[in-house]
Amino acid sequence: MSLTESYMLPLGTIAPEFNLPNTVDEKNYNFSELIGKKGTLIIFICNHCPYVIHLIDQLVETAKKYLTKEINTIAISSNSIKTHPQDGPEKMKKFALDKNFSFPYLYDKSQEIAKKYDAACTPDFYLFDKDLKLVYRGRYDDSRPGNEKAVTGKDLHNAIDYLLINKEIKIKQYPSMGCNIKWH
Repeated sequence: MSLTESYMLPLGTIAPEFNLPNTVDEKNYNFSELIGKKGTLIIFICNHCPYVIHLIDQLVETAKKYLTKEINTIAISSNSIKTHPQDGPEKMKKFALDKNFSFPYLYDKSQEIAKKYDAACTPDFYLFDKDLKLVYRGRYDDSRPGNEKAVTGKDLHNAIDYLLINKEIKIKQYPSMGCNIKWH
């Protein structure tokens, strides 16, 4: 595990389109089929990263909470299964079912989508408004494995709450930190 910070894609960037397979229902989805009426949260994750495992249960609850407020969540794994077979589609499906994901868990085999989003680590968070403009990119909160801080999601929750009341997100946006994406 090597600690990597996100690259902080410029705010205002329009969400890149994609068509990827959902490992849970084994259907392909266009991005346009998955967007939320008020916003869309895209998260690059994987199954094995301690930084993802540290917050996944809370993240699942965050997704459920904001789904009722028309913010859709999409998880994507772009890790190479050549070096990390534990992040392959079959294991992704099991992980999503075991953790009760209420959102799709898409597989980016070519890693093209991770590159389009300038994703660097897992987890890496991107919040887009209803017009698909990037309004937040960064960390979930300041909790990390071993730092004894509670997982709250406060940074991301604050950003989503600002989005829901149509206010500019004025909170400081810190890079996410986690395991690097495992490139081919």
